[in-house]
Amino acid sequence: MEIGIDSFASAMYGSNELSSVDAMEQLLDRIAFADEVGLDVFGIGEHHKKEFLDSATAVILAAAAARTKNIKLTSAVTVLSAADPVRAYQSFATLDLISKGRAEMVVGRGSSVEAYPLFGFNLDDYDALFKEKLDLLLKVRDNEFVTWSGKFRAPLNNRPVYPRALQEKLPIWLGVGGTPESFARAGTLGLPLMVAVIGGETHRFRPLIDLYREAGKRAGFTPDQLKVGLHSPGFVGATNEQAIADYYPGYAELWTKLGRERGWPPVTKTQFDSLVAPKGVLVVGGPEQVAEKLLRHSEALGGVDRFTFQMDNAGLTHAQLMSSIELIGKKVMPLVNSVK
Repeated sequence: MEIGIDSFASAMYGSNELSSVDAMEQLLDRIAFADEVGLDVFGIGEHHKKEFLDSATAVILAAAAARTKNIKLTSAVTVLSAADPVRAYQSFATLDLISKGRAEMVVGRGSSVEAYPLFGFNLDDYDALFKEKLDLLLKVRDNEFVTWSGKFRAPLNNRPVYPRALQEKLPIWLGVGGTPESFARAGTLGLPLMVAVIGGETHRFRPLIDLYREAGKRAGFTPDQLKVGLHSPGFVGATNEQAIADYYPGYAELWTKLGRERGWPPVTKTQFDSLVAPKGVLVVGGPEQVAEKLLRHSEALGGVDRFTFQMDNAGLTHAQLMSSIELIGKKVMPLVNSVK
């Protein structure tokens, strides 16, 4: 199992707002440290809000590429519906050259929809935009010269797209939530799947992942081509008690705030305790508990090829995040990888 971090480049830590310069410097320090302690992948999301600095994902990843040697660098996710697929490919192909073949993309429709009005797209076209743009992105990825036409963009008539990625096929994962059509689409296209699980119990996604694998098999893809990744909120502390004490206050504050915006009830400690329980989605605890939970999630879902922690949205300090990254690299990963 590959293990890594996803970040939204938050500028909020420990209830204090950092300057954008300081927040970005600390983020790049964390990516470099993740590489140093052996994590497999680091992803940067895409938002267009004041509290996040990740609107230009590929730029952040390119800066990280210059400071790292081994870690894979990916989006988490690229809001493809509101992007130009040609430009998106060019950005990540350039990143692939800078990083010497470590670039990847996770593309999706986006759970935050502020990009749509910002770039002049209609939310009523939410799925149609993504379907068409994914088709174009894959054609650009797979062909130097592209002929293509669609509804939302001017056609291409045997036009070349440069630069080309260093990797023969730039890895493109499909980021999904809970829509069956999205899982089936990923399988039919033979794309690796990144599942965002942010609430409830992880095992409830098994029928959807089975749907993905069945669709891929019908389309002629082999099991090794149908990779499954899992993205969940999480944090590793020195002990279970310390991890919960550090993580809960910021988590409760954030999700209660989001609840006011989206009509959810406030977060309670009882609810949180159910989420950190053995079958719950939150991967929060000491190294041994976290490793056990990752293995349990993988077994429940029929195998997980990649897991990424989303942990910088719970008011944690830079020091706490660095400590967690170190524990993941030096303790959690060896425990997970020792199980055959």
